[in-house]
Amino acid sequence: MALRTDDFDFHLPDELIASRPLEERAASRMLVVHRESGKIEHRMFRDFPEYVREDDLLVLNDTKVIPARVFSDDGKVELLCLDRLSPTEWRCLVRPGRKMKVGREVTVGGTRGVVAEVFENGDRLVRWDAVVDLDAHGHLALPHYMGRDDELADRERYQTVFAREEGAIAAPTAGLHFTPEMLEKLPHAFLTLHVGVGTFRPVSAEVVTDHEMHSERYEVTEESARRVNEAGRVIAVGTTVTRVLESIGLEGEARLEEQAARGETDIFIYPPHEFRVIGGLLTNFHLPKSTLIMLVSAFAGRELVLEAYAEAVREKYRFYSYGDCMLIV
Repeated sequence: MALRTDDFDFHLPDELIASRPLEERAASRMLVVHRESGKIEHRMFRDFPEYVREDDLLVLNDTKVIPARVFSDDGKVELLCLDRLSPTEWRCLVRPGRKMKVGREVTVGGTRGVVAEVFENGDRLVRWDAVVDLDAHGHLALPHYMGRDDELADRERYQTVFAREEGAIAAPTAGLHFTPEMLEKLPHAFLTLHVGVGTFRPVSAEVVTDHEMHSERYEVTEESARRVNEAGRVIAVGTTVTRVLESIGLEGEARLEEQAARGETDIFIYPPHEFRVIGGLLTNFHLPKSTLIMLVSAFAGRELVLEAYAEAVREKYRFYSYGDCMLIV
């Protein structure tokens, strides 16, 4: 029987949605789920190193969030830069879209842009006459469920301490818990996937397999691929890392090609899925009926994940981007 989107629903009280980060990154709670036994533990994220074995390798997403949301100088138009095709060419979401037809102009911080193309899905290609200063005029596109606009403090906290490759609209949130001190003591490697707006796109299809997955750009270095192959167990830090590694894993083998890889992935992971590369997953708590909770359910089993989520709600864990985390081993 086909899985339905409603099979991944759960009740979440609004007060459990974290709209702001904790004062300390590593102060989050951590729900530990053991796949084989079904055991659930309540721990703190600072205990995470206890679960990392000598032959493990953490893989983290080093994408860097850019302040991709800008407003026209007259305040009438909002643009969200989905992709910088060149320093002066953006693929954008634009509001209100009906006014921004081909040839219409918009000015941000004195820099003039013109709509050069309207794509089939409604995105706009905007060409600027100079580089827009995002640091001065841009805002972080915080997820809608935070219920607030970005603040100065978010520039630092809605960013992992290891972020270095600019291009994401949203943070790879499982990585937000790490401090430099913890990370330097753990075996780790990086890849890059620029998290796009599709991450927050709701699943509107009634049947899971009818959902059309978004595509995101990734890059894996030859060194990271080699270290993944040499690891006894790979622990993916986040669903973005999971999607990349499972996308490029060799068919039928728990390994990658040992060469640099870059491209786009639109892999949609839902139960049942045979995981070829990852053996552990650190992730935050995700929205009901989202592609992300479907991925987590593919890794740990839908019933166990929903049981763990119900436990997290009972114990008042903090949910979503600035919330607590779950380790699945």
